[in-house]
Amino acid sequence: MCRIFSAQTADRYAYQTRSIRLGGHATSIRLEAAFWDILEEIAMLQGVTLGRFLSKLHDEVLEFQEEEMNFTSLLRCACLTYLAEVRGQEDDNDRLRREAVQAFHTAAE
Repeated sequence: MCRIFSAQTADRYAYQTRSIRLGGHATSIRLEAAFWDILEEIAMLQGVTLGRFLSKLHDEVLEFQEEEMNFTSLLRCACLTYLAEVRGQEDDNDRLRREAVQAFHTAAE
């Protein structure tokens, strides 16, 4: 039963550290490769670069919470939310694309 989980290749769960800019500051985020793959998929679905997607997400979270958060943990949970509630759901994919166009277009103005 556990073979689907235990037989993963090590590169799938190996950590990758990437440098990005959040709120105008350079920082590094360390996530497992599988999470980076999902985040890249989400950014692509929204038609933006991964860096732009992460920066926008970070800004939006600060608007809602107005305090520091564990952004790396938030990213992992965002990936799980995407897999559980969005991926494969055409209506949700379309809604996500529409919201992204509006959010990123407004941010560029």
